[in-house]
Amino acid sequence: MPIYAYACTACGLQQDVMQKMSDEPLNTCPECGKVTFTKQLTAAGFQLKGNGYYATDFKNKPKAECAPCPGAGSCPAANG
Repeated sequence: MPIYAYACTACGLQQDVMQKMSDEPLNTCPECGKVTFTKQLTAAGFQLKGNGYYATDFKNKPKAECAPCPGAGSCPAANG
């Protein structure tokens, strides 16, 4: 579900609102009650929910093993 940035030109309130794309844009400010609440132009924002793409593919990615070191004292990973 997209997250939209809104701002009120009367009182200066700035708020992020999660709405469906099919929802009508908000126009009444929740702070002052005036009809000056407008959607701002921003980069796209979204929220991932459920057992999806992020949770299963990228959340706990295992670390890669390093190649064996040529000398016991020369491996930076082993020393520190």
